[in-house]
Amino acid sequence: MSEPARAAASGAESTGQGGAHPARKEPAKRGFFARIALFVRQVVAELRKVVRPTRSELLNYTAVVLVFVAVVMAFVTVLDLGIGLAVGWVFGG
Repeated sequence: MSEPARAAASGAESTGQGGAHPARKEPAKRGFFARIALFVRQVVAELRKVVRPTRSELLNYTAVVLVFVAVVMAFVTVLDLGIGLAVGWVFGG
């Protein structure tokens, strides 16, 4: 067994964790404004990854959404009229 492997094995045995990583140092707690600055930097980094759709893709997506909403509206309207007629028939309205 090599010397680094032997040292790692003896370190794992001495911690009693059965091969788990040795205890790591906790990073220093950041201040309030440092955490806000980190958050803003992460948000900006994520927003740089966003890919905007082209005009044709945007028009296509909009048309799909509008057609879907119209179909759901028609379904709910028919369902509402059917339930209304059934309630009127049952309760004699």
